[in-house]
Amino acid sequence: MLHPDLSLVHVTTGRASGGSIRAHRHLHAAPLDIDEVVEVDDMRVTSIERTAVDVATMGSFDQALVVFDAALRMSADRTVMADLLAGRRRQSARNARRALPFADAASESVGESWSRAQMIDAGLPTPTLQREFTVDGQKYRCDFGWEELLVGEFDGLHKYGRLRGADESATDVVIREKLREDRLRAEGITVVRWTWSTLEERRLVPLLRPWLKKFGLLAA
Repeated sequence: MLHPDLSLVHVTTGRASGGSIRAHRHLHAAPLDIDEVVEVDDMRVTSIERTAVDVATMGSFDQALVVFDAALRMSADRTVMADLLAGRRRQSARNARRALPFADAASESVGESWSRAQMIDAGLPTPTLQREFTVDGQKYRCDFGWEELLVGEFDGLHKYGRLRGADESATDVVIREKLREDRLRAEGITVVRWTWSTLEERRLVPLLRPWLKKFGLLAA
C-alpha cells in the first residue's frame, strides 16, 4: 500500500447496515458473497480480489494502482476485480475503476507502481516493465524501458537487499549495478535513476520528460 493509514482495523459486516467507526476499528456495512470470504491462519478474511477493491476504492488513483499491481502479483483475478468494481456506484470508486485497466503484475514494488502512476497521470508514453537487454551475452533487466533508447530505474532501499547475493555486501551490489549501467550506456542506452524522494516531491515527470523528447518518444 502507498501511504497506508494503519490506525484502524477494517471489518466488513456482511450486512446492509450497521457500520460504525470506533477508536481502532472501522465496521463497513456491506454484503459479502460466499466466495469473497477465505481463511488465512484460521481467520476469516476477505479474498485478495475483494480486499484489493475495498482498499482501492478508499484511496487516490496512485494508491489504487499500487494496490491492484500488488493484488495481480499475488495472482488475483482481474476479471473478478472488474466485476466487483462494476457493482460499486459510489463516486469513491472512480479512481479504482480508472486504475484497474493500467494494473500490471510485472510492477515489483510500491515505488515502481507509484512511478508508473505519475507517468500515467502526466500522459507519458507507456514503458515496458522489467525490460531485458543483452549486452555481450549478458542479460540485464531494468525496471522501465522505452524502446532501445531509454531505461528508468527506481532505486528503493529494498532493491539492493533483493539483488544482494549470499556472499555480497551492499557495496558489492552498488558496484555491480554501476558496471551494469556502464555497459548499457556503452550500447547507447541512457539510464535514468530516481528515488523515493523524487516521487514524494513529484519530480519524476520533469526528470523523464526531457529525455523522452530528446529521443522522439514524446512530442515536443
